[in-house]
Amino acid sequence: MADSADAPPQRKIIHIDMDAFFASVEQRDDPTLRGRPVAVGGSRARGVVAAASYEARAFGVRSAMPSVTALRRCPDLVFVPPRFEAYRAVSAQIRAIFDDYTDLVEPLSLDEAYLDVTEDRHGLGSARAIAEQIRARIKAETALTASAGVSYNKFIAKLASDQNKPDGLCVISPRHGAAFVASLPVKRFHGVGPVTARRMAALGIETGADLRERPLAFLHAHFGSYGDYLYGAARGVDHRPVRSERPSKSVGAERTFETDLSAPADLHAALDRVGEAAWVRIDRHSARGRTVTLKLRFSDFRTITRARSLNSVVDRDAFFAIGHALLDAHLPLPLGVRLLGLTLSGMVDGEPEAVQPTLPL
Repeated sequence: MADSADAPPQRKIIHIDMDAFFASVEQRDDPTLRGRPVAVGGSRARGVVAAASYEARAFGVRSAMPSVTALRRCPDLVFVPPRFEAYRAVSAQIRAIFDDYTDLVEPLSLDEAYLDVTEDRHGLGSARAIAEQIRARIKAETALTASAGVSYNKFIAKLASDQNKPDGLCVISPRHGAAFVASLPVKRFHGVGPVTARRMAALGIETGADLRERPLAFLHAHFGSYGDYLYGAARGVDHRPVRSERPSKSVGAERTFETDLSAPADLHAALDRVGEAAWVRIDRHSARGRTVTLKLRFSDFRTITRARSLNSVVDRDAFFAIGHALLDAHLPLPLGVRLLGLTLSGMVDGEPEAVQPTLPL
C-alpha cells in the first residue's frame, strides 16, 4: 500500500468462488452421482468439459478440456448435459445472500464474485467474519460449498480463494500481501500460461519473488505492455474497485496453447474447441449478440482481432461459421499462434448482457 496522501483508501475485499459449481449442483440433485467422477458437458467427439467434479479432477480432468481427452484420462467419467436454468437459479440464491451484506457486488460468472465489505453492514467486526457467515449461509441454503479469499484488493483476494479449496477460507492482510504473492509460482498469475511460464523460467523467473526483482524496463523489453501488469502484481498492488453492475459487452473464450500452432488443420481444430467453450458460456449467460470477433496472438506476442457482424442475432452455427471464415481469411499466417479467442458481442437490447469470464488483472 502506498504511503502518499493521495493513495486510494484501503478496502476489504472478499472473493467468493463456488466449489466445482456445475458438477456440484448435478451431484446434489442426483444422489447416484455423488462420489463419482462427473463432467458437465458433451461427450461427443467435439465436446468440451464445462465443469468437472473433484473426483474427476483427481484424474486431471479440467474445464475447457476436449471431452475425448477427459475420457482418456478418466475412462469411468460420467457426462451429464448442462442445465443452465438450474445453475442460474442457484446463482440467484447466492447473489441474494451477497446482497444482504453489501451493495458492492461484482459477479464474474454464475459461480464467483467480488464483494467490497469495507462497510461492515451487520457489525460483524471483520471481513473474515463476514466471509465465514456468507459461506455458512450458502451451505445452509443451497447445500453447496464455497471457498473465499479475503484481502485488501481484488488480485490477492482471488489468489487467496484458490489457496484452500474446496470449502476453504484464506485471509491475506496488507502486512502479508507482498510476501504472499512472492511465495507463489508465477503460473498462478492471470495470463501466465504454460508458454509464458516456460519463457519466464528461461529468464530465471519462477516465483513472485523472482518477478519482483526484475525492473520495469526489463519486463517491458521482454513482455511489452504486459510488463506493467506483472510489475504491479509482483508487489501485490491492485487499485481496481469492485464495480457493481459493471458494463458487460461480450462473452467468449480464449486459450493459450502449450506449443505454437501454425498448420491450418491444427488452427481450425483449436478454434472448434475454443468455440465450444465460448458457446457454453454464451448459453450460461443467455447472451444474444450480432458480432463475432476472432483474436489471434502470435509467437512474438503481437495480437490482432478481426470481427464480422450480422443484421440478425448470431446463432450457434453462424458463430462457428464466422469464426472459421475469419480464420481462413488470414491463412497462411506469418507466425505461429500462441493464443486464440472467439467472442460474441453487439448484445441485443432488452436481453441480458454477458460477461467474458476472466481472472482479475
